[in-house]
Amino acid sequence: MFPREAQARIKARIWQSVAQSDLDLSALDKNTMETLVDLVTSEALVEMDEQLGESWTESEALETPATAEELGSETENILWEGRPFLSVSMHYTVTDERIHISEGMFGKTHHNIELVRVQDVDFSQSISERFLNLGDIRVRSHDPSTPAFSLINVRDPQEVFTILRRAVRDARKKQKLTFQEEM
Repeated sequence: MFPREAQARIKARIWQSVAQSDLDLSALDKNTMETLVDLVTSEALVEMDEQLGESWTESEALETPATAEELGSETENILWEGRPFLSVSMHYTVTDERIHISEGMFGKTHHNIELVRVQDVDFSQSISERFLNLGDIRVRSHDPSTPAFSLINVRDPQEVFTILRRAVRDARKKQKLTFQEEM
């Protein structure tokens, strides 16, 4: 479920609970009540995400989602790992050589995009995503199987964007490659 939909559902339930309660909230103005409901909603979503993350870790028997064996190299360094907000079936790993995306709980699908094939990286945040410090990182590459993809609902997108951008630059330097744009 996308965070905006989850946020709207939780918010509606909170307003419904407030309306059905015997609480006297007449001393609070409308803006204060809306701010309070927004804060409660955001914190509920963050708690749900943390619980999902803990249950995902337990269900995977504390196995690292992208081990060196899965990535096919013992010399790759993992620079960042994460999962989409409120997701238990997808996991992202950025190493010093590739972006690894695994999807699925029972059956797994793995996608690898070599960093030297990445052409462009950028990120975006909606207003509600900024409030939760989430965002989507878009990657365009020369990879024939995955020319464009997004790491969706990533926590701290600015930090992940910076890590990924540096990793792409360093991978190109390591391979002594330069990117030349076609006009």
